[in-house]
Amino acid sequence: MASAVKRTALKLGMIPADGIGKEVLPAAQRVLEALGSSIPKTTFIPLKAGWEEFNKNGKALPEETIKILKEECDGAMFGSVSSPSHKVEGYSSPIVALRKHLDLYSNVRPVSSIKIPNQKSYHQCDMVIVRENTECLYIKKEELEIDSKDGSKKAIAYRQITSKASSRIGKMAFEIALRRGKEREIAKKSGKSVWWNGEPKVTIVHKSNVLSVTDGLFRESVRAIKEGTDRYNGVKMEEQLVDSMVYRMFREPEIFDVAVAPNLYGDIISDGAAALVGSLGLVPSINAGDDFVMGEPVHGSAPDIEGQNIANPIASIRSAALLLSSLGYVEPAARINEAVDAVLSEGQYLTPDLGGKSSTTDVTDAILKRL
Repeated sequence: MASAVKRTALKLGMIPADGIGKEVLPAAQRVLEALGSSIPKTTFIPLKAGWEEFNKNGKALPEETIKILKEECDGAMFGSVSSPSHKVEGYSSPIVALRKHLDLYSNVRPVSSIKIPNQKSYHQCDMVIVRENTECLYIKKEELEIDSKDGSKKAIAYRQITSKASSRIGKMAFEIALRRGKEREIAKKSGKSVWWNGEPKVTIVHKSNVLSVTDGLFRESVRAIKEGTDRYNGVKMEEQLVDSMVYRMFREPEIFDVAVAPNLYGDIISDGAAALVGSLGLVPSINAGDDFVMGEPVHGSAPDIEGQNIANPIASIRSAALLLSSLGYVEPAARINEAVDAVLSEGQYLTPDLGGKSSTTDVTDAILKRL
């Protein structure tokens, strides 16, 4: 991830994009602004991208947005994007393009449960899903062939897995597991309770029993990260076939610590894992490379509730905390997370996705008061 450096000022690119992104990103900005002098003086630079931008100006990701992010920003926040379910000539997902342009090769999604009053189901869960961000089927190389004799169609999608991408996402996963293990030890010594009592663990998710070449390469490359050094001797390694991973994640989520997966599997299991904690509106993520980090709530653009001020801002606010932590501002990030947890535990201010009646503004205000 982007290394922590001493800064006198921060510049963050803010890309609300589509739908509720225009409501939850301002909420995250309000929380960051409320941190005051605990972080460097922060400038927020509004930037354009998304389906709406494509319909207005013919480009889902303007060159100006890429240029400013690369040349002026220390990090960024992304809201949500509305992508059509059918092919539209000239359109491609701006978030996928941003990951490529900025080499944000990992999508890191913590999924941690907290007891919310009147919640129908509760699963003890504290895991991180590390998703490879640049290849797999998401290279978006597809072909449609039409039989000249009978007019029947055949669609073909190409899947790319490389040892380079698989190795660096594997290293990211083992580093995260190592750090989580150290953080748990510190928490125990200070008298705090932690759920996970064993060694840190990385679970490699694949389907190499069927896709022996592509998933086989992913599996071998990630395994080689641990097997090639003594650095990760204190980190356990196991494997799960992706279908078994889904089953066990819902049956016994408490057995997982850090899971690492190719792009498509990581996308699916991390969205599914949101059900364990109550809502997609609670789950944050960062898109991280070696030199740049971009926060992004896991949820989509939710056009059905756009403009109603009822979108859950917590995933966006937690993503801002993750961004800060990745930039080296660990204590301010912890303050944000503690404020969010306090509001959820109290249960007085909850948006409709969590069974409440509070607005986006109500929840944000409650977090600001706790902060």
